[in-house]
Amino acid sequence: MENRRRKISFASAVLLTVANMIGVGVFTTSGFALADLGEPTFVLLAWLIGGLLALCGALSYGALARRIPESGGEYTFLSLTVHPVAGFLAGWISLFVGFTAPIAAAAQGLQAYLAVWVDAKLSSEWVGTSAILAAGLVHGVKLRTGVGIQNVIVVLKIGLIIAFILAGAALIPANEYTVQRPLGDLDMLSLGIAVIWISFSYSGWNAAVYLGSEIRDPEYNLRRALVVATATVTLLYLALNAVFLYAAPIEAVMGKAEIGVVAAEALGGDGWRNAMSVLVCLALFTSISSMVMTGPRVYARMAEDGLFPGAFTSNNGVPRNAVIFQAAFAVLVLWLSDLKELLSYIGFTLSLSAAATVGGLIVLRHREGPQRVPVPGYPWIPGLFLFCTLAVAFAAIIRQPVESAVGLMTIATGLPVYWLMKRIRAKGTR
Repeated sequence: MENRRRKISFASAVLLTVANMIGVGVFTTSGFALADLGEPTFVLLAWLIGGLLALCGALSYGALARRIPESGGEYTFLSLTVHPVAGFLAGWISLFVGFTAPIAAAAQGLQAYLAVWVDAKLSSEWVGTSAILAAGLVHGVKLRTGVGIQNVIVVLKIGLIIAFILAGAALIPANEYTVQRPLGDLDMLSLGIAVIWISFSYSGWNAAVYLGSEIRDPEYNLRRALVVATATVTLLYLALNAVFLYAAPIEAVMGKAEIGVVAAEALGGDGWRNAMSVLVCLALFTSISSMVMTGPRVYARMAEDGLFPGAFTSNNGVPRNAVIFQAAFAVLVLWLSDLKELLSYIGFTLSLSAAATVGGLIVLRHREGPQRVPVPGYPWIPGLFLFCTLAVAFAAIIRQPVESAVGLMTIATGLPVYWLMKRIRAKGTR
């Protein structure tokens, strides 16, 4: 009976997580990272580090999901492991940084890749707006319908990415590229900033935990879904970025947001460029779709606990009002923000939220013991994730103080809102 109410299978949970991860970041970040690091091999090293950190995070979150198989993600985890105020701040971060800003960033990436096809009389923001509203419509109607549509598109997306990797690798000129800078020239601070940008590309590795109460056998499937999806995407990212970085001269892709289409054009002309644009559009739309689906589950859980307006609660398994709010808020951010600034802001702020959540796992493990809270590779895996994530965040504060300050301000503004909602709830129970 319980599993009949839980409608999301293991395969759907994996595809949801993959869809959340493969978005704007992988098609835009390497150009920015190359401008800072100056060497493709350094950029690939940053992608590898980002993937290993994401895998450590997935293993840690998987341990939490096994012990707390409920929806809500960081909000639920931190509320139960640390304190309700910590959970609320994580939910507050999800509202602005976990979902709204990434949805807007994915929509901006969609606009950048479709720019050549958009009528000059039509503002490109309308392209992103249409994608967000379409995703809201799909996921605001019925859970099973939205999941089914998304699964089909995600499978198509993965197949096209693999096809591009194989064809691109075969076309890259052999022995043409030589390493320009030895490893000793690597600037560790620049590497840290690159990992922050790249961490945004991996940030969906925890997507399945937001729907924990809707996944079948969550104690078993949630953990597996996170690990399988993260490992798969890491391999795809390394291979895809290797093609991007070596397909064209460094000068052609350095600092370019649309590195994917530049590389595709270098490999096969306009035909490949157009094909890559279609692939990116699929990837970005599924990323938008998955976040429009998962984000409202956090707000619905917070509403059930009396910390968000009651209108955000689920109705027959679908938090329609929360979906509408999520889509509208993302459209607003889309029209008011810049892509590169969003990448830095998102990467820094989400790293703090993830670090706090893994810290909560360590607290829970200490409180309940290894029998109730088994953690793979404990204490090394969660400890490594915590140390590296905080080190990267510290590098961001030094190199990008404005975006970091905005991230810290976002977190701080959640405190008065928490106390206000708590007072409103207290008055309502009298």
